[in-house]
Amino acid sequence: MARQARLIQRLPPVSVMIAGLVLATMLVLVIFAPMIAPMDPRDVSSYSLIDAEIPPVFMDGGDARFLLGTDNQGRDLVSVILFGLRISVLIGIGAVLFAATMGVLLGLIAGFFGGRVDNVVMRVADVLVSFPTILVALLISGVAKAQLSSDTVLTWAPAILVFAIAANEWVQYARTVRASTMVEVSRDYVRAAKVIGLPSRRIMIRHILPNVISAVMVIATINLAGAILTEATLSFLGAGMPPTYPSLGTLIRIGNEFLFSGLWWIAVMPAAVLVILVLAVNVIGDYLRDRFNPKLMAR
Repeated sequence: MARQARLIQRLPPVSVMIAGLVLATMLVLVIFAPMIAPMDPRDVSSYSLIDAEIPPVFMDGGDARFLLGTDNQGRDLVSVILFGLRISVLIGIGAVLFAATMGVLLGLIAGFFGGRVDNVVMRVADVLVSFPTILVALLISGVAKAQLSSDTVLTWAPAILVFAIAANEWVQYARTVRASTMVEVSRDYVRAAKVIGLPSRRIMIRHILPNVISAVMVIATINLAGAILTEATLSFLGAGMPPTYPSLGTLIRIGNEFLFSGLWWIAVMPAAVLVILVLAVNVIGDYLRDRFNPKLMAR
């Protein structure tokens, strides 16, 4: 009985299990969106203005072919949302991976070598953290659009967004890894590795990194929701993905123009999916943060 009680205590709460199921379902939809979607919203020839502005199937005037209705261009909202969800999630994951890689690398270098290297990295981080993430992302996106041709911007729009979002998010990873690295450097196993002549790169990657990576995973999970919201905000402001490759933010921006004309589903449906996605990621991130908190683990 005592063993069963301890096992039950280790199980995540019901809310976390539901959030995990929701997030897993959305990831499956993201991966298999081209196979699941009734139509390809990227194919302009599939648009049908005759079927434009059809309400969801549960409303009067709904069509069984379009479960969530259609938008002003006659695109099936289920298909558009699936592809928009795919773009938003991929950009969010890409931004988190880029920021985490950059932050971990700089944090390891700053914490391991210290001195002038540490001062330079931390002062750059202090400057960046004084600016809001959305402002830095808007600046980078605006500069890219001003300097590059329209065709280049369309081709590299996802990469530009990933870099714009990650440009300010690496600071949190760098600070966390730097603090943990400074603690690990003073331990005996690192001193022994230095004495036997192991190169600094091997000590950082093979010995220190495995001991600080758990905190990075927690931060990455929490920041994923923020990256998705930042991408949605940029797209809503017109600085994100183009309408031909819409993300959830782009869909909400397009639907916002018809929100007060009775076509509420064009904006509400993508917004509901975005809210559910971010809520699920936040719930899992909060659970992981508490789960790996040393103060709570000691109880």
